Amino acid sequence: MSAALADKITFATTGSEATQYAMRMARAFTGHNNILKFEGAYHGNHDYSNFSVTPRSLSNYPAGQPDSGGIPAQVHSSILISPFNDLDTTRRIVEENRDDLAAIIVEPAQRVIFPRPDFLPGLRKICDDNGILLIFDEVVTGFRLGWGGAQEYFGVIPDIASYGKIVGGGGPGACVGARADIIDLCNPLNRGQANYAYINGTLHGNPVAAAAGLATLNVLKQPGAYKTLHENAATLQKECQKVLDRHRLPALAIGEGSLWQIMVTDKVPQNHADVMHSDGAATRALDLAQMKQGLYVLPGVRRFVSLVHTDYEFEETVTALDAACRAVE
Repeated sequence: MSAALADKITFATTGSEATQYAMRMARAFTGHNNILKFEGAYHGNHDYSNFSVTPRSLSNYPAGQPDSGGIPAQVHSSILISPFNDLDTTRRIVEENRDDLAAIIVEPAQRVIFPRPDFLPGLRKICDDNGILLIFDEVVTGFRLGWGGAQEYFGVIPDIASYGKIVGGGGPGACVGARADIIDLCNPLNRGQANYAYINGTLHGNPVAAAAGLATLNVLKQPGAYKTLHENAATLQKECQKVLDRHRLPALAIGEGSLWQIMVTDKVPQNHADVMHSDGAATRALDLAQMKQGLYVLPGVRRFVSLVHTDYEFEETVTALDAACRAVE
């Protein structure tokens, strides 16, 4: 996106649509078919995302494993898989497949796995060196890690970025931002051209979601908003870790910014292989015990700190975790 985070945007309704459109734009722009994604990454509910999101075993890179039935066999060969935080493997796969590779799509923070300092800049260079596009899936990180999303937080600018959730104030709103020459492929005036990227939907640009999104962004734009958000999350993680350590549970409260999770593991995960090697059953048991104590968590899924959370909610969280730890001891 050159020196800007985005030259233009086009609207969608959901994050899944936004990532699917981003892939379509990349294919239309480059004339290539294939997309590289990372093992364990979730980019929505469409066919092109549902590969090696929750694989039962590590992938035979770059071949992926479908997570759902009903995906056409022709789609399988168009999605390549690489391990997150592994530049060497990613570079090899790209160089071996660049003649029909359109883009790399990445969650800048994959679940609660944060990139090594060289990873996102390395992806940018790999894409530049091989004439392919870099897509950031910012459906979660966009406006959560910072006003400029992960692009500002990590200092790496992609060619295309997908947004959802916060951009619609939690309502049915999403968008894709990109360089002007990429977004212009979506212009209906280009209908009929070979590289026209069709984007349309009844609720795209939903005015209620747009109003909610603007209101949310106005709150986040206030001085100190992100400092408060990140500091609150860091404090909550520390207090939760104290509880886990006091009960001698082999679990870690991990995360960065306002994204965090409790996992039964002996190290902070760097890729999906580390997640698979953690104790998923024990993590789920602890999460279920927290739910029984009144915490609304999804077992095995990351959680977030919000600006509406107060000391009361944080104290209740720590108290409930303490009771949950006693229940699973």
